[in-house]
Amino acid sequence: MALTFLPSTKMLATAVGKLDGKEFVSHAPGYWPNVPAELWNDWKWQLKNRVTSLAQLEQHIELSEEERSGVLLSGDKLALAITPHFFNLIPRERNLDDPIRRQVIPRIEETWTSPYDMADPCGEDSHMPVPGLVHRYPDRVLFLVTDRCASYCRYCTRSRVVSGVGEQELHTDFEEAFRYLEQHTEVRDVLLSGGDALLFSDDKLEKLLSRLRAISHIEFLRIGTRVPIFLPQRITPELCAMLQKYHPLWMSVHVNHPRELTIEVKEALERLANAGIPLGNQSVLLAGVNDNIDVMRNLVHKLLMCRVRPYYIYQCDLINGSSHLRTSVAKGIEIIEGLRGHTTGYAIPQFVIDAPGGGGKVPINPGYILYHDNEKIVIRNYEGNIFEYPETGNENVQFAPQREYHDEYLYS
Repeated sequence: MALTFLPSTKMLATAVGKLDGKEFVSHAPGYWPNVPAELWNDWKWQLKNRVTSLAQLEQHIELSEEERSGVLLSGDKLALAITPHFFNLIPRERNLDDPIRRQVIPRIEETWTSPYDMADPCGEDSHMPVPGLVHRYPDRVLFLVTDRCASYCRYCTRSRVVSGVGEQELHTDFEEAFRYLEQHTEVRDVLLSGGDALLFSDDKLEKLLSRLRAISHIEFLRIGTRVPIFLPQRITPELCAMLQKYHPLWMSVHVNHPRELTIEVKEALERLANAGIPLGNQSVLLAGVNDNIDVMRNLVHKLLMCRVRPYYIYQCDLINGSSHLRTSVAKGIEIIEGLRGHTTGYAIPQFVIDAPGGGGKVPINPGYILYHDNEKIVIRNYEGNIFEYPETGNENVQFAPQREYHDEYLYS
């Protein structure tokens, strides 16, 4: 029986309603009206038909000169590739500030240099004991298993190695990595990333997972992926059944804007959750994309509806060519301030800066502790009210530095 597209009321709302991202909608078939549903729902068809060239872009949307120049230069830094599913999220009308468009269409600003930019802002190369394995934290490693993604984010922190056109190539030595993991019994947690491991076939991914599971001291596995967002068709029942065999297995997805959470993405995330996979989301704070409390609130609320726990908001890494997408750190603190206490705690991610040069993730929070010594701690809540809580007087405790709190919170 042939599959057909049957637009629901929410699907039809995309044509007439405001695309503010609050609703779960489908954009299929969008720019590909003549593609049969059985092809559209085939993840391999989606990959084969990605938008990867200037000519393909200009078939569908009108580009600005900044975008056109960026596309022409993208072959020297980070390739252009956008799945049809994700491309459909870009409105037909010309809006250069569209938050989906800003994430995936190159711009000439990517060639701009900033004195703070770095090729490897997280210092991964300097913490790589064997090719493709990053051991920066005591009990966990990052395993870079591929350099390919379903689509390429223009702020990619690994643009030096991802997509095949960067300044470096990724040469992961799998057997050497396995030997290292076998010898280092302190490693209990392995995060698969790249690139995106979910682009592997089921068989190839299963061989990798089973090999890691055979190492007795590795307690659990994680996969960092944007495939459920860029390519929800990949999250098949067969994939979920395979992944389910390797619990405890966790997954971190990457959603930046509520419009990315379509009907298809929600269903894909639900399939993963039904397979017993705990899901967390990592967003990157991006100028013109999600640097707004209303947008971020909509995002975290929709994530919970998809059974995904908001996990991190990252301050954008100092990657080369990303200065036009970076916001102030103060904006991130403002967003957390606007969430904490104003909505459920499950919806509040941790804002972090990945310390430049390889210092790891550093949590950044609003100043809720106003004073602390061995007698008391002075704190404020989300409403700005001040409270004291008695300390135990244990002099062996390292207290936070004393600070003045004669500020606006005292008079709120």
